[in-house]
Order: sequence, then structure tokens, then C-alpha cells
Amino acid sequence: MRDGIVYGALVGVGFNWFEAALYVAQGYAETGVPPYGLQLGGRYALLGLGGHAMSTGIFGAFLGIAMQTRRRWIRILAPIAGCVLAIGAHMVNNALPLVAALAAGAAGKPPAASDPLDMGFLPAFVDSSLLELAIFLPFLLLTALALWRSGVRERSVVREELAGEVGRAVSAGEYAEIVADRVLRTRRIDPLRPRASAALVNAQHELAFRKRRVRHEGRDPDRDRLALAWREEIWRLRAVVSAPPTAGLAF
Repeated sequence: MRDGIVYGALVGVGFNWFEAALYVAQGYAETGVPPYGLQLGGRYALLGLGGHAMSTGIFGAFLGIAMQTRRRWIRILAPIAGCVLAIGAHMVNNALPLVAALAAGAAGKPPAASDPLDMGFLPAFVDSSLLELAIFLPFLLLTALALWRSGVRERSVVREELAGEVGRAVSAGEYAEIVADRVLRTRRIDPLRPRASAALVNAQHELAFRKRRVRHEGRDPDRDRLALAWREEIWRLRAVVSAPPTAGLAF
């Protein structure tokens, strides 16, 4: 699920970059003034976590749910629910200017005298962040909950599948760290070789996820070629991590 959120959000970030440039060019063509501050500040409110990135991230999360479950009805309904929520979030995003105008009118504030195209990045960023935080709070909480649940599930899969790998792909000390792993912690095997250590940890996790997928398909993980390939990669990386410092530079 977490991969779905990340990849989905990246799709929204990429679209945001394209659309921001498009509207800056459109504003310059219409007025002769490129609205960099308004477009970049407003579109990257909440550090880019709102708007398109949030919408596509929600859809990606529900795609991840569909990929993880073995229940057919969830596999069918989860993408539909995610799409509906993403469309709803985007509709709310498009309604923000109207909401802001109605709120200002209800408060008795006159329309802004200055041209919004002249708005700087910081005022646009702060105003849009506060507005999006208030309106998108349920969607942001849903995304945070999906990320948390995804992390819990992934750590559970890693613990269960690597329990049988102690002495092969995982040492006893490494498995103790896996059992003790919690949110907001990054497991490292050798802090002196961060790249090799991170690659080794990633290979162990990929082995765990591959074993779980093969097991769900009713096959033997010990005979799966990809699982065997991940074990060989773990052994190779183990040699890099265990090598003297000068030899480790080759990684």
C-alpha cells in the first residue's frame, strides 16, 4: 500500500509541475506578468502534500489495498472507492477559490484591491496551506492512516517471512532488530557502510515480500527463482558489508 501511495503521489507531483508551468505561461500571455508566486506558492501548499499529490496518493493507496488482499470483492471495490475519493478531493481543490471568496464575503471583507497575479510566493504558500489544511483535513488524515497501516502490515510480513531465514539470509542479531523495528526507525546493519547496508536491508525485505506473494499463489517459496535470486544478492551484499573498509569502497 505504501508503494501505491508514494508512486501515486509522484504522479500528482509530476502533473503539478506541468500544470504550474502551463498556468504561469498562460498568465504571462494574458497579462504580461508571469504569476510565479501565485502558482508555485498556491500549488505547493502544505509542502506539496495537498492538491494533486494528495488525490493521486489516495488512489494509489487503494490500488495497493487491492493488490495486497486475497478477497475478490475488495480487489474490485477498492480501486473504485479510491477513484471516487480522489475525484472528490480534486473537486474540493477546484472549489477552493469559490470557498475563499464566499468566506471573505460572509466576513464582510471587501475584494482584494491588488491583482492576485502580483502575490508573492510566501503569502500564496501560507494562505493556501492554511486553507487546504482546514478543507483537506479528512483526506490528509485518511492518507496518514493508510501510510501507518501499510507500515504495520509491511513490518509484519518482514517479521513472519524472515523468521525462517535466520542463519541463511538473516543473522540472529539482524532478526532481533527486525522484531524490534517500529515506525520512524530505519534499520541499518553497518552504519559505516550506509549504501551497502541499505541495499542489504532492502534485499532482505524484497525476499520477504516475494516469499509472501509466492505463498499466496500456492507455490513453494524455496523453489521460486526470484526468491533464490534475492538470497544470492543478500549473500553478495553480505560479503561487501563484511569486507575490510578498503575492499568495501568497490560498492
